[in-house]
Amino acid sequence: MKKRLTLFLTLTLGSFAFADYPPPIQTIFVIVLENHNWNGIKGNPDAPYINSTLLPMASYCEQYYNPPAIHPSLANYLWMEAGTNFGILNGDNPSINHQPTTNHLVSLLQRAGISWKAYQEDIDGLSVPLTDSNGYAVRHDPFVYFDYVTGTNNPNWAYGISHIRPYSEFYADLTDNTVGRYNFITPSVCHDGHDLCDPFYNHVRQMDAWLATEIPRILASNIYAHNGVIFITWDEGEGGDGPIGMIVLSPFARGGGYSNNVHYTHSSLLRTVQEILGVGPLLNDAANANNLADLFTPFSITKATLLTNGFQLTFAGATPDRTNIVETSDDLLTWLPVHTNVSGVGDLTITDSTATNSTQRFYRVRELP
Repeated sequence: MKKRLTLFLTLTLGSFAFADYPPPIQTIFVIVLENHNWNGIKGNPDAPYINSTLLPMASYCEQYYNPPAIHPSLANYLWMEAGTNFGILNGDNPSINHQPTTNHLVSLLQRAGISWKAYQEDIDGLSVPLTDSNGYAVRHDPFVYFDYVTGTNNPNWAYGISHIRPYSEFYADLTDNTVGRYNFITPSVCHDGHDLCDPFYNHVRQMDAWLATEIPRILASNIYAHNGVIFITWDEGEGGDGPIGMIVLSPFARGGGYSNNVHYTHSSLLRTVQEILGVGPLLNDAANANNLADLFTPFSITKATLLTNGFQLTFAGATPDRTNIVETSDDLLTWLPVHTNVSGVGDLTITDSTATNSTQRFYRVRELP
């Protein structure tokens, strides 16, 4: 998978610029919880697992919001899938709010040959879940609102059934390496903190206890260890737009309790997912958003030197003990390898002796699986 770092270089001026991209994530897990502001989660004694275990090991946002004035839940779940709410500001079922567009994330993934699954608690997996059932709230499942996924509200549509699965299957899939590259997880209305349920009858305690049971199982998996990421967020603010939480766990995350005050929304999550998986165009408001790259260990060019025999570059943030291939191009169409290296540390220095023959130069680094 490509670490999408691209360098534009003008040799005559010795100048360069580069963009920040997320790291080479292989598998994405998105977990969405319900209706809480970040100041009601961070520091709350009813969330001991989040505060005492997750935050000290994670990266997280202090200024992550639902999109401005976008409520209730359904509008935000649609936004995470498509970068817009299609003007929907209610929680009606797909029979009313279904969308014919294919301009949304999992449609892009399917066309690119990238696997995806939605894991929903309290569905039976025998049909496309188009209405509420037990602890399953259809308004918390954005995929069933797209005709592409459901065959236009067809409960027997094979594609929808095969991709929207009961959460009870998740850990068997995780063990068998049959989860998607993109996985969207929706707990029940008890476990996501929406309803008051036994044994706690406490919204925050319920979601925290669920995370305390489920997150360690993902963290212990081979799939997570090999370039995985978990994004934990909330659908919307309570009494406003937030801030709401965004917690990131990954071998590539800065971690150690790193946080920032960059302004983010659900468009930022969508943009980050699209950039990690390499699918475009950026969907609707995702094109206007900051990505979440700052929450990950920076992969960047720290030094660029023009030599008499070419050009020397130093890259920081390469994954230690992985094979990295540096490629160059004059036109962004044809890419040629200039260096292959198994870096024992996070820095990688290469010299391109062919650079003297070009007036401009682009570079990228690919990390092999």
